[in-house]
Amino acid sequence: MELKPSKDAKRPWRWLLAGCLFILLAAWLLPSFKTKQASGPSLSTNASNADHWRALNDRWAASHAAKANSASAEEIVARRLKQFGAKRRALVDQLAKKYKIDLPADVKRFFDALDAGNWDDIHRLYKSLDALNSPGSDVRKYWRAILEAYGAAEQVHLWPAQQLLDYGNGVLNSLKPGMVYFGGTDPGCFICTMLNETSQGEQHLTLTQNALADSSYLEYLSAIHGDSLSLPTQEEQNNAFSQYVEDATKRAQHDAQFPEEPKQVLPGENITITDGHTSVSGQVAVMSINNILTQTLLQKNPDLSFAMEESFPMASTYAGSTPLGPIVQLRAGDSITADAASQVVNYWQNEAQNLQAGGETSTTVLSSYAHDATAQGDLLAKNNYPAQAEQAYQTALDISPASVEALSGLTRALTQQGQVDQAAQILDTFLQNNPAQSQAVSNLRQQLGSVPH
Repeated sequence: MELKPSKDAKRPWRWLLAGCLFILLAAWLLPSFKTKQASGPSLSTNASNADHWRALNDRWAASHAAKANSASAEEIVARRLKQFGAKRRALVDQLAKKYKIDLPADVKRFFDALDAGNWDDIHRLYKSLDALNSPGSDVRKYWRAILEAYGAAEQVHLWPAQQLLDYGNGVLNSLKPGMVYFGGTDPGCFICTMLNETSQGEQHLTLTQNALADSSYLEYLSAIHGDSLSLPTQEEQNNAFSQYVEDATKRAQHDAQFPEEPKQVLPGENITITDGHTSVSGQVAVMSINNILTQTLLQKNPDLSFAMEESFPMASTYAGSTPLGPIVQLRAGDSITADAASQVVNYWQNEAQNLQAGGETSTTVLSSYAHDATAQGDLLAKNNYPAQAEQAYQTALDISPASVEALSGLTRALTQQGQVDQAAQILDTFLQNNPAQSQAVSNLRQQLGSVPH
């Protein structure tokens, strides 16, 4: 099965976050739903980090050794996408029956196109269904299943097959038994969800932190995982929204009253106060609300272990978290040791070498690896390992030389260590190689303050 090219494929995970902006209206319009108390297994965390890293290396070596004796990567990916599409088709039918709603004819056509592997038809029919996806519509009841099927197909369209398998298996093989997995970026969410649900081994609960503020997503999770997860209620969603708006209002008022002091409103955070009423929008606002709800979900499931592939920095998740292969284990409890910090650097340097040895690689693939390396650099920086964080950021920039987020992390780490001239030189070099990013570089200089032009 071949996924044929499309003329207007979208950027990874950008459209997912754009969809989350819907929550600023939808959180108040969609009905509340009943959640169930978690009944999942209690997890053991007795294995040491060193043992886990050794196990990761063993699984990685075994998976690469098996490649020569297996079906081609293209055949494997095509088969597993077909299987995943069938699972999501069955789930849509199940949800339609549960809510006693009729499915548009394009739903069947969409899954038929996915089964046939026809990307142009998949994309066209997805757009047709998306046009029906309005607040309060019946489509909201099963939309996430459509989105996950389309997201998996899009990643299959964008990624070379072997690299897709390497990336997804790298994440899934890092998970400890019984772990719940938060996927963040489109690859981290949709590739891993597809491979997880079509695996012959242990299958983990998979979800995304990006959509927790969307009531329809929590209703969807309640329908498919409600027996295993205790989810935020509608009241807790409302409280998260109110908590963020209250905090955003105070910070915006501070910046207006004290313009000479450091800004408290974050870059990209859109806060408007009109006649005493605060409105918020944008990626930062959405993820701030999701951040609060992530902590709520963790608190409501104290016996479950969680891992996360980060889409956007969520400060509250750094406390108590530890690196876990390419991702992060949340509330691990133990502090990150110097040895673990060094293992992170070694891991990403090895990944960079593997990518380089694999020959020409698409920008999409490189950006995904660089993003995850940068996220772990952020974790190291927050845990007072500036030198190791600097190395992780540098490796991310080596993987994807056009990565603004890796550049941001690296120059921030250098500046904090007093290496201002080196940070300035890196910004100059980056700008020479990426002239289209002049505004981003200018913004970084402004945020860093002490870095000269």
